[in-house]
Amino acid sequence: MANSQKGKIDMTTGRIMRNIILFAIPIIIGNVLQQLYTTVDALVIGKYCGDTSLAAVGTSSQPVEVLLCVFLGIGTGVSILISQYTGARESGKVVSVCGTSITLIYIVGIPIGILGWFAAPYILEFMKVPQDVWNAALIYTRLVFLGTLGNLGYNMNAGILRGLGDSKASLWFLVVSCISNIVLDLVFVAGFGMDVAGAALATSIAMFISWLVSIVYIRKMFPEIHFTFLPRRFSGKMMKDILAIGLPVGLNNSLYSLGHVALQTFNNSQGAIFMAGGAVAGRITGCSNIAITGLSSAATTFSGQNYGAKKYDRIKEGHWRIPLCSGVITLSFGLFFIMIHRPLIRFFSSDEMVLMYASRHIVVMLLSQWFYAIFNCIISIVNGTGKVRYTTIVNILMLWAVRIPSAYIINKYFDGTWVMLCFPISFSFGMFAMIGYYLFSPAWKEVMELAEHGKASD
Repeated sequence: MANSQKGKIDMTTGRIMRNIILFAIPIIIGNVLQQLYTTVDALVIGKYCGDTSLAAVGTSSQPVEVLLCVFLGIGTGVSILISQYTGARESGKVVSVCGTSITLIYIVGIPIGILGWFAAPYILEFMKVPQDVWNAALIYTRLVFLGTLGNLGYNMNAGILRGLGDSKASLWFLVVSCISNIVLDLVFVAGFGMDVAGAALATSIAMFISWLVSIVYIRKMFPEIHFTFLPRRFSGKMMKDILAIGLPVGLNNSLYSLGHVALQTFNNSQGAIFMAGGAVAGRITGCSNIAITGLSSAATTFSGQNYGAKKYDRIKEGHWRIPLCSGVITLSFGLFFIMIHRPLIRFFSSDEMVLMYASRHIVVMLLSQWFYAIFNCIISIVNGTGKVRYTTIVNILMLWAVRIPSAYIINKYFDGTWVMLCFPISFSFGMFAMIGYYLFSPAWKEVMELAEHGKASD
């Protein structure tokens, strides 16, 4: 049975899918809350500011992710190491990883916030942001960059807790963030008339609040970790181990986000109406894939803890069941939202062309996201064992060799307003590539053989 002490779930014992679902549910609820407050952003901006501001927010989210994703990937490395050390019952190493991660947050978060402020106009110029959207997009991007430290701090701490087997705490942090964001949205945008600047400030301040709450929680619930507000402990060896796993994931995430910036240029070339349609669609498609992140996070913790505990038989038992479960749930959500999406999108805009583009985008994405759900869960299970090289290569190929070329071809030789078809093309490629890893990789065959014979690796 799952161990509920301090909200922790021990993935090395008990029924696998029960543990996975229990672990994933708080993250899924958290994803709903995240979608809620990004949706509130869109509703407030759409109502009080108009479609141009809505388009600015939609296009500005991508460049912020480019610089953040390297370091959020490193946070994934922290989570994987903690899950492995937790499974192996090596508490001293857990303390060392946590201390090093606190230092990492500060030496990375502050420079990125400053760099992002000055780099914002060059990034938006690269993205070919239209002139009627430019000023609003620049303000939004710069102010969100200023919230980098809080964003990194919250995500790093959430990763630490997931590695420990505690997924419930992140839900409460998001409740705090969601309420803060909604209240500040209404105050800054609706009350003070600050337009996109108010929305950006609300988001950044909410992330800082969540980060501070997460620090207080870890200090109270896990005193044995000796968690601190400011950097006090640093281990060069642990930093090396963190980077060995996290840097490939982070670089891959950054390349992935940079690719999405490149994709956004295709959207931007279709004009502000098409951009607004994509921004509206993103609110609905985000709601439909809420299970993916939760089940993938659970899969990483499950794989990491059992790999650390050398319980390879449990990895073998779960390595197909977890991705298939994620795929079925995501397809079910997708079909449900396709049926109800038309009245929903009218809350965001009254422009019929915006709504037409939004509807097209929603149907294409929701019919194919289950491919991505299976792909992402398999990647998470493989990453949990520390074998990140192949998953990094597949992610890069899926974006740069499949999705972007597909988008270019659709935009140049066909109707550019169908550019979103590049997603199902790349999702299917990624899914089959990861299934191929399961079937043909010598490294994975070794894990399966260890499971079959009950052997421990070196």
